[in-house]
Amino acid sequence: MSVEPPMNPASPADAIAAIATAAGRGGVGIVRVSGKDLRAFAQALTGKIPEPRRATFAGFQSADGGVLDMGLMLHFPAPASFTGEDVLELHGHGGPVVLHLLLSRCLELGARLAEPGEFTRRAFLNGKLDLAQAEAVADLIDASTQAAARSAARSLQGEFSRAICALVEELADLRMLVEATLDFPEEEIDFLQAADAFNRLAGLDEHLEAVRRKARQGKLLQAGLQVVLIGQPNVGKSSLLNRLAGDELAIVTPVPGTTRDALKSAIQIEGIPLHIIDTAGLRETEDEVEKIGIAHAWKAIEQADLALLLVDAREGLTAADRAILGKLPVNLPRITVRNKIDLTCEAPERHPEGADIALSISAKTGEGMELLQQALLETAGWKNVEDVFIARERHLRALATSATHLSAARAEIETPSPALELFAENLRLAQNALSEITGEFTADDLLGAIFSRFCIGK
Repeated sequence: MSVEPPMNPASPADAIAAIATAAGRGGVGIVRVSGKDLRAFAQALTGKIPEPRRATFAGFQSADGGVLDMGLMLHFPAPASFTGEDVLELHGHGGPVVLHLLLSRCLELGARLAEPGEFTRRAFLNGKLDLAQAEAVADLIDASTQAAARSAARSLQGEFSRAICALVEELADLRMLVEATLDFPEEEIDFLQAADAFNRLAGLDEHLEAVRRKARQGKLLQAGLQVVLIGQPNVGKSSLLNRLAGDELAIVTPVPGTTRDALKSAIQIEGIPLHIIDTAGLRETEDEVEKIGIAHAWKAIEQADLALLLVDAREGLTAADRAILGKLPVNLPRITVRNKIDLTCEAPERHPEGADIALSISAKTGEGMELLQQALLETAGWKNVEDVFIARERHLRALATSATHLSAARAEIETPSPALELFAENLRLAQNALSEITGEFTADDLLGAIFSRFCIGK
């Protein structure tokens, strides 16, 4: 008869561990552990049982009793912790070697290496955060502007979730009245007036649209805008990139075809991240290297959110420029920039171009750059408001789906013989779409995709 080996008393059930600080050298580094009842684990590691939520100075011991490092140990007992489980934070010196030694010791004691985002995923599964808040953790870490960081912090504090929950409650209240009426068919005729269904739906539409406006603004802060600079050779694309970036990133010469491949720079305007891509001049050429650069330019155009077509102010919009415009994706917004007004003695101005925007500027002197910046924000749809919350593409899709079902519900009750069953079903689908944002109804594969983009120590 085989005998099971005795279980290590310090080994916690399904504990995870990871280095929580950024890669590289630093004064302090942190290894985080999360699991069930980590007191024995802490004692095996340090020889001490830490007091809850108090910093304990300790030596982190190897298996043979030697000291790996000296530092602070913090113990956050469940459920009052980030993950809702027992959490240990081991604060040591921030060298990569010593941190990996400490992490290896935690793995020897029975923890396993955490997967990307697993600490935050456990916080979500244990009810410490909803899904929108969990995503805001990653957005706060990744924020590239102060405005994005403030917006992510608001979402982390639950502002976005509260707005969604308020909409869900309004929908649930209306559904309750509808479904109660379905049990008493003789009362259906009076239901629409008695429940004030039309005004309730109008209020829901208004509240949902307000949330969608803020979410669209938050999506801009979260992802920014891909802006591609296009045009014929030698119209000043590289000069404009340098002017926007505030640095000499691109080589500028009077020789056409100087730029052979896409150059990228990240800037911000009023807190909106803009990813500016300078491309090779678009023209027919026999130069094999230049052909590759032009192919890369068209690929960048396909992935862009906005195109800036630069033309020489001395020549205006030529047939070659119109040919470029004709090849752009139909739905790609574009701004026509008449550059080099320093050579034509013109003043910077905005020209009426129907639905499109056209500007006269000088990338060399900086004249008209404020006009260009405002045009970029206008095209992006940005309105400088303080109470936006960070949002992602999946949030916008869920909000749009909910709006579609509300529209179908309204169309149903506006028919001469409304079917309350269809009305109720559209309300249910609208509610489910909103609940996907906070994670009340979310498939496991979506959770896996979301948390896999987190860093390992978070």
